Order: sequence, then C-alpha cells, then structure tokens
Amino acid sequence: MKISLIITTYNWPEALKAVLESVLRQSCLPDEVIIADDGSGKQTEQLIKAYQSTFPVPLHHSWQQDKGFRLSRSRNQAIDKANHDYIVMIDGDMVLEKNFIADHKYHAQPARFITGKRVKMNAKLSGLVQQQQALPHPLSKGIARGRELTIRCRALANMLSHKTPQSTVGIHGCNLAFWRQDVININGFNEEFEGWGPEDKEFAQRMINAGILRKVSKFSAVAYHLDHQESCRAQLHKNDVIFQQSINAKLTWCRAGISEC
Repeated sequence: MKISLIITTYNWPEALKAVLESVLRQSCLPDEVIIADDGSGKQTEQLIKAYQSTFPVPLHHSWQQDKGFRLSRSRNQAIDKANHDYIVMIDGDMVLEKNFIADHKYHAQPARFITGKRVKMNAKLSGLVQQQQALPHPLSKGIARGRELTIRCRALANMLSHKTPQSTVGIHGCNLAFWRQDVININGFNEEFEGWGPEDKEFAQRMINAGILRKVSKFSAVAYHLDHQESCRAQLHKNDVIFQQSINAKLTWCRAGISEC
C-alpha cells in the first residue's frame, strides 16, 4: 500500500518547516508529500523549493490563489493530484511523532476512514519546536492539553480504535486518513464552505452516509499541535447549515467538490 501525505498550509512557513522536519524523521516515510497551499506567499514557496531538492520522496506544491479561507478547495486540488490509493491528511501545524505514518498504515482497512487526535502545545513549547530547539514527547513541559494522547500503545489501540463508527463527534481534519476512491465517490470536500466551519464533520457525514464508516485512532498516530490564534468564526452559522443539510438529507454527494478540479 502506497501513501500520499497531504499537508495543508497558509502563510506560516515556520510551522510548515517543523512539520516537514517531523516527516523526515518518520520510521516509515510516505510515498509522496503534497503541500495543499491556500494561497501562501513567496516565503512558503521558497521553503518548499529548498526542501524539494533533497527530500527523500516526491514533494509537490499544490497552490491556489488567495481568495480568502478556501480550505476545502485546497484539499480537493491536492487529492486530485495524489498519485496513490491511500491518503493521510494533516494540517500544517501538526508535528508528527516518528511512527505517525506507520500507525496510519497499520490501521488502514477497506470501507473505513481513520480519524486521529492532536496533542496541544503551549506557545513556549511551540516556539522551541519551530526553532528546532526541542522535539515534543510525552514528558515535554508545555503540553497544554491532551497529555494522555501522547501515549502510543498498539495493544490499547487495537482494543479501543473501533468505537463510534457512525459518529462525527470530535472529528478534526488535522489528522485524517482515507482511501482516495472513497473520497472521489462522495465528490471530496464541500467547497460551499468558505471561512471556518464544520467542513471536516460534513465530509465525514457524507462518508458515513455512503457506507464508509469511521475508525478512531487512539493510542496511535500521535501528533502535536503548534499553538496559534484561532481562526475567525464569522461564517460558522452559515457553514453549520450546510452540515445540518448533509445530516437531515443523508447526502452522499456535494454539488461543489473535487469533480470541479
């Protein structure tokens, strides 16, 4: 099984650098990395070009013009460019434990998508990680929330990773994995979402409606979230209406999706 790792980003090259460094430390490398860029400037472009010259697997830059928060479209473009059947998707502020890709590969199974968790770091530890002065670990000073999520244990993961197969509670697209064809079948992420909102849950709901059930990755696929200011939630009500429509109408397809790429 070959894996495409998609990393979303927008104008935060310092964080992206820390994430790419954590990819390089993986015990099992992905087979390609695609940066899903929602319109970053030259600094991000230059950073990616610098890494492309020495990166051990193909490193692609999927860029779209900056027209506001269009995360769903950015993700769809990257999925459309992916060359492999299985996709692991993270945000550009998620620093990966060295077995992150290996764990996702282990948990992959037909007719399932995988949702993982995130360990939140405070501002001080996040700064040290970005400056390459620290690597986060279970005993790090500066874990702001979710220290229990730093525990990696395959036996516990095997016992507890099959709960809530039809629930969207607690789903975050910052740590997500799925089969590319399953996503094509539901037309990808819904591009009607603009601005912050539950686009990850809406995506998952359509997967569940289509018979692709959720598998929660616990005690596995550990990732550390860099501290930053939260996104503006001005569009939340409008976006939540889109999510509720997918629930109420049991939708498996969105009108504006990956088919437009």
